[in-house]
Amino acid sequence: MHTNYYFLRQLAPALTERLRGFRVAVCFTQEKDELVVGLSNGSQEFWLKAQLGATFPALALPETFQRARANSVDLFPALLGEQVESVAVWPQDRVLQVNFRSGARLVFKLYGPRPNAIFRTAPDAPAQLFQQKLLADADLKPQPAASPAPQSSESAQSVQSAESAVQKLPPPLADLPLRYLRTQGYDQALPDARTRLVNQVLAQLEKPAHYYIIQFEGRTRLSLLPLGDMLETLPGDDPVGALRRFVPMALGRRALEMETKQLRQLLERRADEASTAAEHARRRLHALAHEAGYRHTADLIMAHLHEIPARAEQIEVLDFYTNQPKTIKLKPNEKPQLTAENLYRKGKNQQIEERQLTERIARREAEAFTALERLEEMDSQPQLAELRGLRAWRKLHGLDPAATAAKTSGELPFKVFEDRGFTILVGRSAENNDLLTQKYAHKDDLWLHAKDVAGSHVVIRHRAGQTVPEPVIEHAAMLAGWYSKRQHDTLCPVTVTPKKFVRKPRGARPGQVLVERERVVLVKPGNPFDRDEDK
Repeated sequence: MHTNYYFLRQLAPALTERLRGFRVAVCFTQEKDELVVGLSNGSQEFWLKAQLGATFPALALPETFQRARANSVDLFPALLGEQVESVAVWPQDRVLQVNFRSGARLVFKLYGPRPNAIFRTAPDAPAQLFQQKLLADADLKPQPAASPAPQSSESAQSVQSAESAVQKLPPPLADLPLRYLRTQGYDQALPDARTRLVNQVLAQLEKPAHYYIIQFEGRTRLSLLPLGDMLETLPGDDPVGALRRFVPMALGRRALEMETKQLRQLLERRADEASTAAEHARRRLHALAHEAGYRHTADLIMAHLHEIPARAEQIEVLDFYTNQPKTIKLKPNEKPQLTAENLYRKGKNQQIEERQLTERIARREAEAFTALERLEEMDSQPQLAELRGLRAWRKLHGLDPAATAAKTSGELPFKVFEDRGFTILVGRSAENNDLLTQKYAHKDDLWLHAKDVAGSHVVIRHRAGQTVPEPVIEHAAMLAGWYSKRQHDTLCPVTVTPKKFVRKPRGARPGQVLVERERVVLVKPGNPFDRDEDK
C-alpha cells in the first residue's frame, strides 16, 4: 500500500528532488488527526498533508491547499523557516523522515493503528509529538538495516530460505506480495522455483515498472504488483503523481467501501438470525407434535370419569389412542372435570402455539431467503459499485440506516397487538413490566393493570390528536385480565389511567408501582387477538 517501505523508498528520492531548498512556510492543523505543512522556494509552493488517524493513515500531496479562516491551529513553531536538505525512508520501515539543513528532523510514522508526526529541532533535541498520547514515539529510532534479500537462485537455497525471504518483507506490504506469489503458483512450486519467484517479486518491488490502484478484498489500495481488480495503472517513475492520484480516490471510495461492508454484514446477520430463529421454531414444533397433548389427556379423564375415586392423586387408564396403559396425575383438591377443563384450555393454547410456530417458520425462512437474495444482488448489479447507486438501492429495499433503526426500535421486547390503528403493548414478566412502564411508555399513553393482583402491565400508545376509542380500551383491559392472576375469573376489574399518574416508589420490587389516579372497568378476561399475538 501507500505506506509500505518499498513505496516510500521510491517516494523519498522523488521528494528530495522536488523539495531540496524549499523552506517551511506554515505548519498547522484544522481537522482532527491532520497535519498540514506548506513549503515554498519563493516562486513555487508544495503542500504536504499528513493524515494521522488510525483508520486511514496517509501522506497526501495536494497541488493546492486553502487554509480555513477558523478552527486552524499552528503547530511546531520552531519548524517555520527550516530549509529542506533531503527526504529519507527508515530501513525496512513505514517511516519517512524530512531532514533540514539546520539538523532539524520531521518524522512521519505511518503505522496503521498508531500513526504520528515527530519533530526535533536537532537530532538529540527533545521530541515534539503530534499525537501526544503516543509517548513512546519520543524514543522512536531507525532500526539497523536488514541484510539484503537473496538476488540469485542457486540450488543451495532451500525452501526455508525462500520462505524466510518472503517473511522479511515489511509488515505493511507483506499481504500483497504473498497473495501475488500464490497467484504465480508459489505454493505448488519446487524449492528452486520458489526462490526464483521470490527474487522476481523483490526485484519488482525495488524498481516497479508501474503503480497500480486496485480494488482488493473490498478496499481501494495502491499496489506495486498487479493484483485484484485494476482501477488504474500509473507510471512507475512518478511516485508523487501516483500518491496524488491515489489518496483522493481512496478517500472518495472509502465511504462506498465502508457502507458496502456494513450493508453486507447487516444482510449476513439478518440471514443468520432468521435461519436460526426458524430452526428453533421448527424444533419446538417437532417437540409439540411428538408429545402427548393436553387435549389427549383431557379426553382420557372424561372417558374414565366414572372410574376416578374422590381425592385421587393419580389414575391408571387404558389409552385408547395407543392401546397402552397410561398414568395420569390429578390434583386431590380439584374435581376431575375441572382438571379436564383446564387441560382443554391448555390444548387450545397449544394449537395456537403450533399455528404461530408454523407462521413464524415461514416468515423467518422468507426473511433469510430475502437477505441472501440481496447479498447476491450486491455482487451482480453494476450500479452498486457507485455510492449514489448503493444508497438508492439500499433505500429501495428499506436497508438505509434510518429505516433499519426504525425497524429495530419497532421490534419491541413485549407482546404487541394492533387495534383500530392503536398499538397495545403487554409486559412479559415483572422486570419486563418495569421496562415497559419506566422506559417505553410515554406520559400520555394509557396504562392498564388487573386490579389488586399480580399481572402484566398493559400500555395503549397515544396518537397525537386522537382519543383512544372505548372498544380499544376494553380489548386492552381484557388482555390485562388475561395476563394476570384473574385469568379464569368471570369478570375482572382493571385499572385504566394515563401513564403520567403511575410511578415506581424507591426500593419497590420489580413490576411494583403506585397509581395516583385511576378509573376501573369490568371486563371478561380474554385475548381478542388470538391470531395476531406475537409470542
